[in-house]
Amino acid sequence: MLTIGEFSRLSHLSVRTLRRYHDAGLLEPASVDDATGYRHYGVDQIPTAQVIHRLRELDVPLSDVQRIVRSGDPEIRATLVADHLRRLESELERTRGAVASLRRLLEPEPPPLDVELRAVPATTVAAVEDDVAYDEVLAWYAGAIAELDAVVHDPTGVPGGLYDNALFEDGRGHALLYRPTAHPPRSGRVHPVTLPAVELAVTTHVGEHGDIEVTYGELGTWVVGNALAVAGPVRETYVVGPRDTADPSAWRTEIGWPVFRVGPR
Repeated sequence: MLTIGEFSRLSHLSVRTLRRYHDAGLLEPASVDDATGYRHYGVDQIPTAQVIHRLRELDVPLSDVQRIVRSGDPEIRATLVADHLRRLESELERTRGAVASLRRLLEPEPPPLDVELRAVPATTVAAVEDDVAYDEVLAWYAGAIAELDAVVHDPTGVPGGLYDNALFEDGRGHALLYRPTAHPPRSGRVHPVTLPAVELAVTTHVGEHGDIEVTYGELGTWVVGNALAVAGPVRETYVVGPRDTADPSAWRTEIGWPVFRVGPR
């Protein structure tokens, strides 16, 4: 048997932490002296303590750690760990996006923005559209593009999306994802839509989408500075994306800001 101090050194869990885990019923000592209250642990408890230590390093909630440690079913344990790892990966992506944004925003002299004024004619496309919450756009996009890919067999261009101002201003708004095709089908949520003709101020966002809002801000600044007024939903064109290459540095997303000149042409 090991004293709590000895077990602490072997498991790399502090005495205070071991006491807390005992009180929570997470890791109970093999025995407790009735007279002194001293806790003693068995050497066979070391692997369990090490598992708990690693899980807590990954910020797994105590309730989940308890379920993992107590479960005798390897599949349940694996599922619980996998679910948490997915949450960690999602948090990591958000952190990377925030860091990328800050780096760009804190550049003393950001490179000049390359903007093109582009007249886009009316176009008939296959589309999926819905009212979506801002924080659900990525999940909605994944489902919508999968449906489009499944039924559009003869695309004539790369995918694109239209996003209403309310999506950004109110946290919920209309989103439309499309694929250009000569013969738009009707299947499930996919249906033909004719996108209206529009004049766009277009720039290209390079790389991952974690800092795409910085490019939005730069384009908006350019629009205001060049005496152009905004009208209508913003358009994105996914020239190169995750569906095309696993290399994020190769991704290219065109952002098209609907505009019209307020002065003489």
